[in-house]
Amino acid sequence: MPIHFDNSFAKLPPQFFSPQLPTKVAAPSMIKFNASLATEMGIGSDDLTANMLAGNNIPDGATPIATAYSGHQFGGFSPHLGDGRAILLGEVISPNGSRHDLQLKGSGKTMFSRNGDGRANIGAVIREYVVSEAMHALNIPTTRALAAVTTGDMVQRETATPGAVLARVASSHIRVGTFQFHYARRDKAALQTLTDYVVKRHYPDADGPIGMLAQVIDSQANLVAKWMGVGFIHGVMNTDNMSIAGETIDYGPCAFMDNYHPETVFSSIDRHGRYAFANQPKIALWNLSQLAQTLVPLVGEAGIPMIETALNRFDDLFAAEFATVFGQKLGLLAPKPADAALVEDILNVMADSGVDFTLLFTHLTTSLQTGDASAARALFDDPRDFDVWLEAWRLRVDDWQKDTRIAAMALANPVYIPRNHRLETVINAANSGDYAPFKELIQVLAKPFDHRPEFDAYALPPKPEQVIHATFCGT
Repeated sequence: MPIHFDNSFAKLPPQFFSPQLPTKVAAPSMIKFNASLATEMGIGSDDLTANMLAGNNIPDGATPIATAYSGHQFGGFSPHLGDGRAILLGEVISPNGSRHDLQLKGSGKTMFSRNGDGRANIGAVIREYVVSEAMHALNIPTTRALAAVTTGDMVQRETATPGAVLARVASSHIRVGTFQFHYARRDKAALQTLTDYVVKRHYPDADGPIGMLAQVIDSQANLVAKWMGVGFIHGVMNTDNMSIAGETIDYGPCAFMDNYHPETVFSSIDRHGRYAFANQPKIALWNLSQLAQTLVPLVGEAGIPMIETALNRFDDLFAAEFATVFGQKLGLLAPKPADAALVEDILNVMADSGVDFTLLFTHLTTSLQTGDASAARALFDDPRDFDVWLEAWRLRVDDWQKDTRIAAMALANPVYIPRNHRLETVINAANSGDYAPFKELIQVLAKPFDHRPEFDAYALPPKPEQVIHATFCGT
């Protein structure tokens, strides 16, 4: 059965993209094919071969392009970025009518590659496959991984490692940087075309540029709060890595925290902590302000107050979603004024003691079920401050809604996350041609809220010698 492509972005004016075929590779081989996602998209298991997913053969109906965008990278503006190692095959229409971009990441040079080789190594592909699919299972909006394919070629970074291609699926690959590309060129007509396209594709009930901006702001406030609820640090929140569709995109030096601290940074290129865990809401607003700036030519001076009003809503939107996320994690149903202090206090106690973020919340869930908080207390070298907080929390949650609270907590506090040391183990094995650890990790993370005793080791934090202090961008 042929794949149902309808490539609307490729029908936009030529300044939006460059036609680009993938570069052929030596010997494609399928590592992992996401059959459940393929079914959602209306793709059969035989419709996409390793040769297609590596870029050697183009499926019927595809229109391969590299999209254009700019971006602020660590605060500095780069006017000419674009897809330097990714090619958008086209948009797949699923049986329910939804539209999915299908992109090959690591598929060779494009006109936007600059000095890069356009390739991806196996480690970068596996990291994005694992983390994006984990995020999906955690109910956080995200791009998805359809397949991981080895190329039979080697890729040179610090060392030579096997090359690979990730088949990535997204609601779209339109970024804040896509708007910036045309704004930097003072192309008002292109900005209007792009805005109209985004409204039609993603926000059909939005009223023009300001209505679109308001909905993007809302989606980003919700997204970042959900990140923080699982201890996720994106690591490279450049404007070219912020999706207009409100999905998590571009899993480079990302990481999930083990020991909690608001200033935690993993990215090896984030030398000043710009994208630290607690800075993520502030950076999201900064990025949204850059998007807002690109819309000024469309709304004129008269529209600036409305843009400012939309941006000024972000802090309240984020605070409300953050309260909801952490309220669910602590079983705080029917919010009360004192709940904010209860959330703030446990985060402060956690930071002071450096306790494991994921384990503490899973142990609190169990403690509400059993009445025994000893496992949570054992995470603290000195639990006295925790004991004070625990008493206040118990007074708040000890009522007739106990079963409802436990159910809410169980759905908000994952047992399994893609811990850094586990990812490192999986990537090291893959570099040697062993993909079994990768496939097992995918199996574990597919049901992150379900405790399965056979996978207890995956719930454990790293031993001191296993701690990962830095993560690296695949480029």
